[in-house]
This record gives sequence, structure tokens and C-alpha cells, in this order.
Amino acid sequence: MPIVQVLPGDSPRLEGEDKTHVLRLAAVETQLPPIMIDRRTMRVIDGIHRLMAASIKGQSYIDVEFFDGSREDAFLKAVEANVEHGLPLTQADRTAAALRILKSHPNMSDRAIAKSTGLGARAVAELRRSSESVPKLNFRVGRDGKVRPLDAAKGRLRVAELIKENPEASLRQVARRAGVSPATALDVRRRLERGEKPVPSQGGTATCETVTPRDPLPGVTLEKLMRDPSLRQSELGRRLLRMLKENVVGGQDMTDIVASVPSHCIDLAIQLSRHNSRIWEDFAQELKRRSQALSPE
Repeated sequence: MPIVQVLPGDSPRLEGEDKTHVLRLAAVETQLPPIMIDRRTMRVIDGIHRLMAASIKGQSYIDVEFFDGSREDAFLKAVEANVEHGLPLTQADRTAAALRILKSHPNMSDRAIAKSTGLGARAVAELRRSSESVPKLNFRVGRDGKVRPLDAAKGRLRVAELIKENPEASLRQVARRAGVSPATALDVRRRLERGEKPVPSQGGTATCETVTPRDPLPGVTLEKLMRDPSLRQSELGRRLLRMLKENVVGGQDMTDIVASVPSHCIDLAIQLSRHNSRIWEDFAQELKRRSQALSPE
């Protein structure tokens, strides 16, 4: 696009452009990568040095890549781009950028901001604690995109309130508003359906939703059973392993499956799920009785 249509952007560099770097780029004979500009404002997000170098060389046009998003997201993108390539940001640049991102994206975790700015996670955490202008939230969004509450109890209580206010709301909607993961929202809803409190008790007997530290994880338990020759070498044993594997592996995607059930099928799915749950509970009780018969002590 024409260079005259491109405007200077909101640079994360406190001292502005580096004239020496511009001249260095202007001397490069090969074509430079496209610059990134905000589609709405036509302002540069990444590549101001390349733009100035193209102007010095007398170019009328320059290759661009458009960015669509808010002003705050554009600045975040500018910082990430300058951390990943090009002329490095100074320590002061990165610190100032991290503080600004903390104010505009307070839900980002310290590690996520650290990765975007090139700072350490501890430095970002200290900036968050020391700045009164950074909004205080009860959850953070990590680098993997998952929501993690800072106070799990408050998050669960908020989920319970939202479910009571709007029982038809999807788990993803509830989780987003409460600042918790969809899996936590699902666990709270199950507890409410059983008449239990939304926050698990710290003591007492573990339920099907909780696992004591001594209990092996389902995946580990399944792996041990899958390696057992006495089960693998019989047809009924292999059938049992297939059934257990489908439940363990399928359970990892349970939240997404719940969200995909059409509203007109929910009641039937609940009935069938509870029926299957009773079948497995009866199966567990039969195994327990057999275990007691084999080892009465």
C-alpha cells in the first residue's frame, strides 16, 4: 500500500526510533518483511524502522500485514513482535510495556506477560503487587488460555450463584463470568444436583469428584490394568479394558461434550448417564464384595 497512507503507531520504545538502525535497514538490498499496521487506524504496530528505511530509499509502496483488534491488543502485539525479532527492546522499554499490559490486560497471568515482554515472571509479579493502578481480579488466564481462579472457593460460590440465577446458561458462559475453568463449573453443577455444597470439604470421606493424595490418577490406574496379561489374554478381560478406556479417555473431554449436547436432548442424556452411573456403581460394589470374600481381614 502507499507509504503516505501509513501513520506512526504507539511504539513500546521509550526513546523513539533508532536512526542508526533505520540507516542500516535502508542499506539492505533484499526485500524486508512486511510491516504490521492496524486496519482501523492505519497506524504501525510493528515495523516503523522498516517504514522509515523504505521512505529513505524513495519507495512509494510497502508490503503490509493487517491487524484487527483493540488498541490495547495492538500494543500487546507490538511488544511481542519486538521481543521476538528486530531491534531488541531495552530493559526500561520492557518494564514499561509490562506495566501497561498489566493495566490493560489484568487477567493475563504473570508468566504470559513475561513471555510477551521478555521479562521474568517474578519481575512481572512484583510490578503487579507494587502498582495500585493494576486492577485486582480473582482469576488469571495462563499462556495455555485456561482460566485459573486465585481463590478457588470464591470462584465456586460465584458459579453456584450464576447457576441458580440462570439454570439454562451454558457451562462455558458460567465459567467465563465466574472466572473459573469449565471443568470447575461442571463440578459445581454436579455438586448442586446431588444436594452438596459447591466448595468441597477439606476433610471427610472423598467422593467421586475428589481424589485423595494416596489414590492413583485414573490414567495411571488404566495404564497398569492395560499391561496386565491376565486381562489382556481373555475376551472378557479385553472387553472390560475397552470399557474402562472409553470412560477414562472420554472423561478428559467431558466439558466439551456437555457443551455440545442439544437442549432438547439434555433430559434424555441425564437419564441415560445416571443409568450408566448406577451400572458402574453396582459393578464396583460387586468387586468390593468379591474382594472382602477373598480377604475378609
